Amino acid sequence: MKKTVKLYGVLCFLFLIGISCAVSYEKPAKKIKLKPYAGRSISFYNVENLFDTINDPNTIDEEFLPDGKLVWNTERYNKKLSHIVEALTLNEAENPMIIGLVEIENYRVLTDLIKTGRFAQTKYKIAHKESPDARGIDCGLLYDSERFKPLVITNLAVTLDSVPNFKTRDILYVQGELAGKKKLHIFVNHWPSRRGGQVESEIKRVRAAEVARKKIDEILKKDPKANIILMGDLNDHPNDISVEQTLKAKPTTDVTADLMNLMYDDQLAGKGTHNFKGEWGVLDQFIVSSTFFNGGKGLVIDGNDAKIVYEEILLYTDKAGNKKPSTTYGGPNYYGGYSDHLPITLKLK
Repeated sequence: MKKTVKLYGVLCFLFLIGISCAVSYEKPAKKIKLKPYAGRSISFYNVENLFDTINDPNTIDEEFLPDGKLVWNTERYNKKLSHIVEALTLNEAENPMIIGLVEIENYRVLTDLIKTGRFAQTKYKIAHKESPDARGIDCGLLYDSERFKPLVITNLAVTLDSVPNFKTRDILYVQGELAGKKKLHIFVNHWPSRRGGQVESEIKRVRAAEVARKKIDEILKKDPKANIILMGDLNDHPNDISVEQTLKAKPTTDVTADLMNLMYDDQLAGKGTHNFKGEWGVLDQFIVSSTFFNGGKGLVIDGNDAKIVYEEILLYTDKAGNKKPSTTYGGPNYYGGYSDHLPITLKLK
């Protein structure tokens, strides 16, 4: 009988400990107050093939391996990571608050990137979803977790029934919150390339624009004053059909538009983020909802503050004397440059 009483006492003691642990474990975490966003930058960068050195049997990444055609080894990979951090922080005292990235292989390369150089000083977290692209490249978003809190992270699939076996990058959509509970909708895009000809491939980019526009219309229907930032390498210019007509992104001077293309004037001025056969073009763009320009109590962007990071260190001069983005590779030749695109950046007021 005594043994039974003792055993009962032990069981009761363990039960009470279990309850105590359970209560402690389920205690809600203290809410973190987000830091101010004013004056902080939002950046976008097509980083040109940021692959790790590990073979993925489900994608076409064989060239980017130590024993592959491009001899992509750890030394070159680490140099690439450092170059990306450098390009995104040139002449800036603070790291960007939000960074959209394309031509990234996977989540792993983003985890390596946020540990690199001065990026490690910021409490970056990652928003990423795998895309069906045959080469395995995706869109991703880094965000300062002390200033931005994501509420929704999802992919918008870009499909095209009229093109057999069509696979491309999904659009990454992130809805989040800044200080003061100000909502922000972010789209990170890498639209289909012009391979096969600009006109011949246009239908693919028009389709990507349709997918983005449909989601934007849904957002604006629920909240006409929604703060929307669409960023990306659109592989079309601001005045091309997919951007200006399908997406309906207009110059900032068009007071009737609900989407403003902050890079439209750069295109008209002959500037660019990418150089093809000596011709500069603005493929990388920031497109925002017109609410940013309403001068009210919401988020504010100065259209003149969006800029292309055109710095000598990111460029090289070819034999004809033309300046172009300093690439990592030119065909199979390793140059050790930054990217075949230039970054773009803007600041919230």
